Amino acid sequence: MSQLSVPPFSRRSLLTGLGAGAAGLGLAACGAPGGGDDDADEPVRDGFGQADVDVPSEYSDRTPILFWAPFTGNNFEAVQHQFKRFNESQDEIVAIAESQGSYEDLHQKLTAALQSQAVPDIVSFPEMQWLQYYFSGAFASLDDYFDDEWNLDVYLEPFSEEGKAAGSTYLVPFARSTPIFYYNKEQYRQAGLPEEGPSTWDDLAEFGPELAKIEVDGRPLATVAFGGGDHAWYSQGEIWGFGGAYSDGFDVTVNDDPVVEMLEFQRKFIHDDGYGFLGQSAAESFTTQVAAGIRASTASLTGLTADSSFEVGCAFIPGQVHAPTEVPTGGAGLAIVRSDSKERQDACAELFRFLAQPEMAAEWHRDTGYIPIVEESLETDIVTDLVDENPNYGVALAQLEHAKTADLTNWLRENINEIKTRFSTVYGDNAEVKPMLDELAETMQANLDDSRDDLEEVLGS
Repeated sequence: MSQLSVPPFSRRSLLTGLGAGAAGLGLAACGAPGGGDDDADEPVRDGFGQADVDVPSEYSDRTPILFWAPFTGNNFEAVQHQFKRFNESQDEIVAIAESQGSYEDLHQKLTAALQSQAVPDIVSFPEMQWLQYYFSGAFASLDDYFDDEWNLDVYLEPFSEEGKAAGSTYLVPFARSTPIFYYNKEQYRQAGLPEEGPSTWDDLAEFGPELAKIEVDGRPLATVAFGGGDHAWYSQGEIWGFGGAYSDGFDVTVNDDPVVEMLEFQRKFIHDDGYGFLGQSAAESFTTQVAAGIRASTASLTGLTADSSFEVGCAFIPGQVHAPTEVPTGGAGLAIVRSDSKERQDACAELFRFLAQPEMAAEWHRDTGYIPIVEESLETDIVTDLVDENPNYGVALAQLEHAKTADLTNWLRENINEIKTRFSTVYGDNAEVKPMLDELAETMQANLDDSRDDLEEVLGS
């Protein structure tokens, strides 16, 4: 994954990146905090029309809604299947999905769309990083659409609360996930290792010498491949597992002893012991059997299983002093982009309601590996049969008991970029851990302090 180039999260920096002030974008009077909220309860904003969308001729008489999806491959195909089901279920709305590539690609394109005032109707951003658009007034509140049948209570905790800011709801869960540990069961058997996989990093260090006895293309098999991105997300659970945290409230703790211990353990694991390596694609290293294990998203479960010529195993993310460790929630929700059409925004809400049906959430889980985000979907035949057929899906669901929202530092895109860049110097270049973390802590604290007022607004404090 290439180095991200994404502006910071705050309202101020987003508007600066768009090359205009709030008034110039028509965002100030959109219900954004502190932005002049004369129409805070009205989702429509003048001048913001729909981006170009290709409507199939058979749906020309329907209201079109456009989703800019941050998915490709199997996951985008699954989105298209869900939308097809919706389009066939009624005769007034047509939902159209267009792949934008990745979250980073979507960020750049939506930023440009807000500047040009030709926007999609629906977008999907990860974890708490959608807040940058909340602060620009870009998203419509969803609370008025909720009723006894469709509301946040139908979704799994803790995901249901992660779409709220200052007491209002702006996202509903959709493509939600947690990190999980994947391993090659056949290589573990060959090495005489436990088939249930590791539970701690000490386990992985013990497994390393046995797995290294297996040669792949003339080289010792690696125990773990570390991918080129998402260091902040994967390391969050591992830091918790070593007894540390990125931050304690608004105080950055990334250079405290438990975090130093965790990262020094991984540095030694890679560079001194030779049990791991930093690669551009951990998934490719795993499916080509160069590495016996990787940390990846539960959203990769269906795809990795299909792409692997061997039996894939799943285990909880390895802990250490806490095992199992808590893991960060991941993935994205669905948001309605405020535009000049209340009709389209109402139509988007109807789509969200449809996707929240238990059977639809179960199909999405089956087809992708993302969490079956609706509570009742866990009891559907689709989910129970899937777990019976492939227990790895059961592991992913069981780990939800240990999932929680990431530390406050990691709500900021700029901090995530800093973690990625600096952790890569350890994983790839064998950088000294403590001085790097001291520098990282200083930068992250400055970023957190700069966004404190905005975050306190979100938290209602």
